[in-house]
Amino acid sequence: MSTFKSTYYSKIYRDFKALDERAFRDMVRFYEEREDDIKRLDFGEFFELLIAYVDALFEIGSYRKYLLLVDYAIECSVEYNIQYLDNRDIFYHLLFRKAASLYNTLAYDKADYILRELIRINPEKEEVSQFLKKCLRKTNPAIVRHSRAASILLFLLAAVVICIEVLFVRPFMGEWTMSIELTRNLIFVTGCTILISGALIHHWRTGQEVNDFVRAALEKKV
Repeated sequence: MSTFKSTYYSKIYRDFKALDERAFRDMVRFYEEREDDIKRLDFGEFFELLIAYVDALFEIGSYRKYLLLVDYAIECSVEYNIQYLDNRDIFYHLLFRKAASLYNTLAYDKADYILRELIRINPEKEEVSQFLKKCLRKTNPAIVRHSRAASILLFLLAAVVICIEVLFVRPFMGEWTMSIELTRNLIFVTGCTILISGALIHHWRTGQEVNDFVRAALEKKV
């Protein structure tokens, strides 16, 4: 793929570039107000402004709008054989941010798919594997669901024991107070242990899953 470099600068392009590089909301406003004129620019200028616009959408947290445009931007980069823009691998840049946008809109399965594809392309990108782990840890596998259910049940049981202790044991059966306190504390601690254990096991399993996936991708590259 070739490296893109613009050689012509129209007034619209110059006006856009005159904006502060961190003024993302101004970039979005500028592009949307003059979108029809921008579309009529030569492809080089149009593509550069398009990328700046979708990047600005991402930066201001407009993830759903970003997702509506990112595939078109990727298609343009592929169709016109543009791999680098401003010294960035534009294909990787757009896909990684697409995964981040999906993650931020709670579409974890779709983000998972894109991140795995990026790992297959370049398994040495540690930021991708770390992000995949973060994505997987947002899911709720059986062990997490079951540990949460068990812990909630135990917490409710502890609450029942506390009620019995307050209403019956302390007023009428004081000699059982220490035993009841020990029982409800043990129930509560067991609930906490099960909840934490489920989360830790899930955390460990996702790490192992991603590490194994990266290792397999590296072996295929050899």
